[in-house]
Amino acid sequence: MEFLHQLIFASEADLVVLSGAGLVLVAFAALAADRRRLKRKHIDRVGWVPWTGLFLLAFVAGIGLIALALPQALGG
Repeated sequence: MEFLHQLIFASEADLVVLSGAGLVLVAFAALAADRRRLKRKHIDRVGWVPWTGLFLLAFVAGIGLIALALPQALGG
């Protein structure tokens, strides 16, 4: 219950850092899916999700959010 209270009353910088961390987790999930697609058994079953692009977009956005908000979150 204490975690929920801290999350509700967190500063904007803390929430941006958490959002960035969530995007980095999504990026690593996309990376794992891309690795799985590369090692597929049937070469003809390509799939339709651009995992590499999703990884790149989510990772850059997540790291950018963390880099912008982390100094404020640690300092205040």
